[in-house]
Amino acid sequence: MTRTSRRSLLKAGAAWTGASALGFPAIVSAQAEKIRIGHLTPLTGFLGVIGSYAQLGVKLAAEEINQSGGIMGKQIDLLSEDSINPATAATKAQRMIEQDGAAVLLGEISSASSLTMMQVAERNKKVFFSTGARSDALRGKNCNKYSFHCDIPNTVMVNAVGTALSQKGMVKGKKFFTLTADYIFGHDLLKAAKGFFGSHDATLIGDELIATDVTDFSPYLLKVRQAKPDVRQAKPDVVCCNLAGNQVTNLVKQYAEFGFPYPLVGFNLNTGDAWAAGAGNLSGTWPTVWYHTLDNPASKAFVAAFIKKYGKPPENHAWIDYVTLKLLAEAINTTKSTDSGELIGYFEKQSQFDIGKARKAYFRSRDHQLVQEAYPFTVKPKDQMKDQWDMLVLGDAVPVPNEPLESIYPTREQNPCEMKA
Repeated sequence: MTRTSRRSLLKAGAAWTGASALGFPAIVSAQAEKIRIGHLTPLTGFLGVIGSYAQLGVKLAAEEINQSGGIMGKQIDLLSEDSINPATAATKAQRMIEQDGAAVLLGEISSASSLTMMQVAERNKKVFFSTGARSDALRGKNCNKYSFHCDIPNTVMVNAVGTALSQKGMVKGKKFFTLTADYIFGHDLLKAAKGFFGSHDATLIGDELIATDVTDFSPYLLKVRQAKPDVRQAKPDVVCCNLAGNQVTNLVKQYAEFGFPYPLVGFNLNTGDAWAAGAGNLSGTWPTVWYHTLDNPASKAFVAAFIKKYGKPPENHAWIDYVTLKLLAEAINTTKSTDSGELIGYFEKQSQFDIGKARKAYFRSRDHQLVQEAYPFTVKPKDQMKDQWDMLVLGDAVPVPNEPLESIYPTREQNPCEMKA
């Protein structure tokens, strides 16, 4: 073992004093005066396209907050990285808290990765805002007091599209065939879809679970074509997509090539994947949490700022990561604290936030779900599109104005959440 002499220590102390005079304390002080926030989202893999939009949105929010004076007078130091997969997401989240000193975590789109980050947040007693994961189970059996959920859950997406389809006479008495992503999100979405079919006199005549790395859907589409469980049910009336990420894009293109006579609809779609499908391939009715043509002053201001900075309109994940950081900043400024307990208490009071929609949103205290409006959308004919992004037509917000926002969300009985004290 090497022993350090008193003389050596004195020399080291003198050297540190000299270094201090050269400005090291200023650097340390500057770091302490920042609020570090950890952001993870998939930038590669089947969710990479929409994850890249999420990163652009959160970076824009951080820049705007910093330019307006920061949070509690302190600048945001945003750490934004590729989450890659559930194991890596958990490892990076732990490092951001433990080594980088992140006060809060936010981000993610994959429900599987979001679940591992929720576990990290609970273990470290740090608040985590899951911005893009949609599995009902994250708000139900897997819920914890440190995690908040900002995107609409699967049940809401099913209700949004199901309501629109019902109004068109496309549910009652109809036969559905579903194509479902084979991971927690897809399983959860299929469960919500089955519940809707069962309560609206529709029949599910077939379902195919599809791995997330599949790119050729022809074997599954052949099964749709051959679907004939019995003489009474025969062929499906509607094919329903329960996939995610760029798999939706690939399916839509291949479905168009097959020329099926029955419409393709979906209980999940992100606008980045819709755009990637290209004009003329996408059709049917789908759900969304937000779209850049929404006629709202705050929403329009965000769209204008995003286009000015990045040269293209924002996708729905850009919007939700943007508004999440904005409402977090508002909460910290109000509570004058980044303490997890203070923030949890503030959000559990169901404080309302302007998120650029007709109705304000709030986090439901019992499961930490951000309760907000959702929208069905349909697809414009190719000859009516002004540009590659002018593809979708938003339907009316659900629920309708005179109904409670929570009317389209899972009930306590449907999706029980028991948070540990």
